Amino acid sequence: MKPKKFLLQEKDIPMAWYNIVADMKNKPMPTLNPETRQPMKAEEMYPLFATGLVEQEMNRTDAWIEIPEEVRDLYQHWRPTPLVRAYGLEKALDTPAHIYFKNESVSPIGSHKLNSAIAQAYFCRKDGVTNITTETGAGQWGAAMAYAAKAFGLELAVYMVKVSYNQKPYRRSLMQTFGAQVIASPSMSTKTGRTIITERPQYQGSLGTAISEAVELAMQTPNCKYVLGSVMNHVLLHQTVIGLEAEKQMEMTGEYPDVVIACFGGGSNFAGLSFPFLRHKLTEDNDVRVVAAEPASCPRLTRGTFQYDFGDEAGHTPLIPMYTLGHTFTPAHIHAGGLRYHGAGAIVSQLKKDGWIDSVAIPQLETFHAATLFAKTEGIIPAPESSHAIAAAIREAEQAKTEGKARTILFNLSGHGLIDMAAYDLYLAGDLTNYELPDEELKKFTASLERII
Repeated sequence: MKPKKFLLQEKDIPMAWYNIVADMKNKPMPTLNPETRQPMKAEEMYPLFATGLVEQEMNRTDAWIEIPEEVRDLYQHWRPTPLVRAYGLEKALDTPAHIYFKNESVSPIGSHKLNSAIAQAYFCRKDGVTNITTETGAGQWGAAMAYAAKAFGLELAVYMVKVSYNQKPYRRSLMQTFGAQVIASPSMSTKTGRTIITERPQYQGSLGTAISEAVELAMQTPNCKYVLGSVMNHVLLHQTVIGLEAEKQMEMTGEYPDVVIACFGGGSNFAGLSFPFLRHKLTEDNDVRVVAAEPASCPRLTRGTFQYDFGDEAGHTPLIPMYTLGHTFTPAHIHAGGLRYHGAGAIVSQLKKDGWIDSVAIPQLETFHAATLFAKTEGIIPAPESSHAIAAAIREAEQAKTEGKARTILFNLSGHGLIDMAAYDLYLAGDLTNYELPDEELKKFTASLERII
């Protein structure tokens, strides 16, 4: 019998996170203070973020950052996660490619987001914080943070993008079950939200808006910090447990990936799988190809502008050097809510700019076609976000078939879609459509960007 799953032991959970910035020849440009336009100093970030997280955010020299024992203990609840050979998908595609996926859907909340949520809650508790705020798109990050907050005795307020709040009621229920307060964004609870509702009463929200509200509440609440699920350096750092485990598991298969793929929103699961493999490309001249799969309706890496921009809509955050569609960009209401964000993190943006990674933009209907094929052949209902990675992997496998050449493909199954069945209902009924961002729409949002670079 051929092995299907490649499993590690709990002792194999990584002891340290991998900080790719230390190995980058061209370091990411610094984030800027939005008022002075000067590089952010650590003390300017302490009011918003936990001390330990700020230290990780600004660390450019240490390739390995130790994972606290208390965090590793909680990781044991679901880590290590399986590496799986997708024999069923390979057979359906009749491809010579070997397809593997790292199954992050086995976490208690069903996605990779818990890897950073546990770490961020730990460092907030270490600072003596009692309250935290955050945003969430599809609800995966909010659910992860709700679980982590309760594990460390913290009170959590989650601003959930309004379109997802309505599309995904059970993920909202999941957060509330863990004890979090969930607010549909834009809301009347912040000045930012009230302004947006007054100006655009029918606006269904975006991650940029939700971030603005969460940051505003954090700054106005005593003994409160803000946490976030992607984009920032420290978040991407925490997710590298995924790729570090996958490296060991690929050794067990006797193969090494020719291409590593993950869906892309702000960069967390993408960095988590790919950065440990990119380490060898940066330091050993390894030729692995790394692909970020993003929605065609929100194509920051494929069609965005490299420029300093805010991480939120209202301009509360530091200015980040990123591939961006503009912080006022209004994304289409696609069902991959976790990927509906205007910008890419600074690290990923620099790697893209320097040619270390590739990106592809995938239409919504192609992702759901890939998702249903994966479900039928591998027995797992994938999250709409993860389905972008599956679709990109299928493209690679079909190209291998056309060329008649073997190819080893590794992708990240960042989460399951069992709370996303309403989206599948719409797809199966033929009620979903593709949405391509028109050039004139793109130019409208990027025209107002301040030309700092």
